[in-house]
Amino acid sequence: MKICLAQLNYHVGNFSSNTQKIIAAIKTAEEQNADLIVFSELCISGYPARDFLEFDDFISQCNDALNEIAKHTSKVAVLVGSPRKNPIKEGKDLFNSAFFIHEDEVKNITDKTLLPTYDVFDEYRYFEPNKKFEVVHFKGKKLAVTICEDIWNCGDENPLYPTTPLDELTKQSPDIIINLSASPFSYVQHEERLKVIRANVARYKIPMVYVNQVGAQTELIFDGGSLAVSEQGKINKQLPFFKESIDFISIEDLKLNTEKAKPQIFNLQSSILGALTLGIGDYFSKLGFKKAILGLSGGIDSALVLYLAAEALGKENVLSLLLPSGFSSDHSLADAKQLCENLGTKYETIPIENNFQSFVETLEPHFKNLPFNVAEENLQARVRGVLLMAFSNKFGYILLNTTNKSEAAVGYGTLYGDMCGGLSVLGDVYKTQVYELANYINRNSEIIPQNIISKPPSAELRPNQKDSDSLPEYDVLDKILFQYIEKRQGPKELMAMGFEKQLVELVLKMVNGSEWKRFQAPPILRVSPKAFGMGRRMNIEGKYLS
Repeated sequence: MKICLAQLNYHVGNFSSNTQKIIAAIKTAEEQNADLIVFSELCISGYPARDFLEFDDFISQCNDALNEIAKHTSKVAVLVGSPRKNPIKEGKDLFNSAFFIHEDEVKNITDKTLLPTYDVFDEYRYFEPNKKFEVVHFKGKKLAVTICEDIWNCGDENPLYPTTPLDELTKQSPDIIINLSASPFSYVQHEERLKVIRANVARYKIPMVYVNQVGAQTELIFDGGSLAVSEQGKINKQLPFFKESIDFISIEDLKLNTEKAKPQIFNLQSSILGALTLGIGDYFSKLGFKKAILGLSGGIDSALVLYLAAEALGKENVLSLLLPSGFSSDHSLADAKQLCENLGTKYETIPIENNFQSFVETLEPHFKNLPFNVAEENLQARVRGVLLMAFSNKFGYILLNTTNKSEAAVGYGTLYGDMCGGLSVLGDVYKTQVYELANYINRNSEIIPQNIISKPPSAELRPNQKDSDSLPEYDVLDKILFQYIEKRQGPKELMAMGFEKQLVELVLKMVNGSEWKRFQAPPILRVSPKAFGMGRRMNIEGKYLS
């Protein structure tokens, strides 16, 4: 049996586009004499569809798309993901389903059993779990069809669910496991995913075809990397990361247990850059945007965002505003201009000193003789925000936010100033990672001027300002933040690691006290296992220090 793996980029709620992609892939499979084509989880609706699933009309359009797809299955069988109505009154209204369609009709429906409700997932909000287990019979073979999380309960270390679908399905002696997936990217997910797939084939001694979606849905980025793995865990086929791809495998080849494809070499920096580029590109294309604008300060964060925007959107579609104040250094302006020249992107220079002084004069009768402090510092950031948004409104640019995860974590940013934007590009990238990415970009030639990388980071909102005046050094700060945010280590655990009590209390107080700021920030492209946003839910007024 020849199986086609269809790794495609879907658009939530865009039934016309999704259906056309699926039908085009079916025709490709037909031309290559495939017997079966496998798509990803909930591909008809797009994943995650979230509260669109609560609209009857949305589900009706899913059904219409399913019926249209069925008309193209006379020669090739199709496994396709879509929500479906629960025919029983009791329980949730929907199932997350895989439809097996052949000869123009639905022959079998497999519902998802394990519904994740952790991190970015909230599937039990919408779906009823499956309780019925049947293999799909096709051309003398038995297919154990599973959906994403259904294969993630394998192992005895800390199972999340009381049921493991494949324990039930393998009682019927299937020839192959097929998994329709929508597994979002993080920089540890590739290794975890491969580990889980190999754990399943080792446990059940059955080969697996795993089809993951690719593309970004707002903050979630799906990296693809679909696989066909033998029962001995050898990779016979692997599709690329961050790209749409269609490829083929036969059950017979998988049974031979030969490794025809080696695992793609995982490079941390390359993967993060690939994910962020895809995230920017899909955010713009799926919203119908074309042009981006950002404030280019001469610092490393905005430099990295400009590089990524040019990669994602094309250098002709990105504009930088250089907005120097009286505190901006000459070398920052020169560095910013050099970067634009290196990338071939457009820029405009608009000094803000006159605008800033106008505000100072307006406020002077009210501020009286109070000393210069954060109020005047933030005024500069907000003047820049106003100018950037004016360009956005006038010329149709979308403002890219340049705040990194370290700054977002401790609230080192100005609300309605440098925290403005339609999309946060680096909000899940720590400052130390920003430096690593910049150096990786420069590995063959200098793209980001070296002075941007080597100079001490500064907001340049007062004379001789450095970030280290207000924050611990980033190499120390990021270690504490990583343990607290990603690893969920509390104050006692952090102090047991050797961090000073006073430092731990200071950092955690800044993190917890900045939740109200993050709540108002733009959506953040997720690249880590624990990003700010939908995957980390905290009380704004919550307190946790002991």
